[in-house]
Amino acid sequence: MAAEQKHRLVIAEDHTILREGLKALLAARPELEVVGEATDGRDAIRCAEELTPDLMLLDLSMPRSNGLEALKEIKRLSPNTKVLVLTVHKTEDYVFTALQNGADGYVLKDSSSSELTMAVRSVLNGERYLSPAIATTVVSGYLSSKDGISLKPGFDDLSSREREVLKLIAEGYRTKDIAEYLCISPKTVEKHRANLMDRLNLHSVSALTAYAIEKGLVTK
Repeated sequence: MAAEQKHRLVIAEDHTILREGLKALLAARPELEVVGEATDGRDAIRCAEELTPDLMLLDLSMPRSNGLEALKEIKRLSPNTKVLVLTVHKTEDYVFTALQNGADGYVLKDSSSSELTMAVRSVLNGERYLSPAIATTVVSGYLSSKDGISLKPGFDDLSSREREVLKLIAEGYRTKDIAEYLCISPKTVEKHRANLMDRLNLHSVSALTAYAIEKGLVTK
């Protein structure tokens, strides 16, 4: 009798010790097989496209395309891949953006190993899983939306190009360098920066940089 086919997993996490710990935990499950590892957002997208795993465990704060942007692209390239977000972020904007971008589950990094394995099992069974610690956030956000309060803070309203500019500003690039990299004019870069400051109510480059770090666009 043929052995039961295992569920194929990819772990996308830039911290080596944590990634290796997750691999050891999940690979010990007889029904699971870790077929790939990714250390940044672009690598996660590549793994999704090339390996088409059954599930990807995805950190949100990674270099070279943060997890939220990677999530959207993973779902576009490999729609049958389930994505379970594993993160430290528990604020409303992260939770809702992840769900809007196609996350099938959302687990916090301070969860127990038993909760993580339960989340993996639930998502693979076609269920949506949310850590109990953030379930209240989701319910509160839903009730707020029913009262006409927007769920989407300024970050979620930014275009892909505005996020690119914000990321490059936070990484210390000058206006001229950003313009050359994105193939746009310096005046357009300045306009994007002004719009970012106005929309996010941030009034200095240092404030934009801190905000970009907080949102996972760049690492400290």
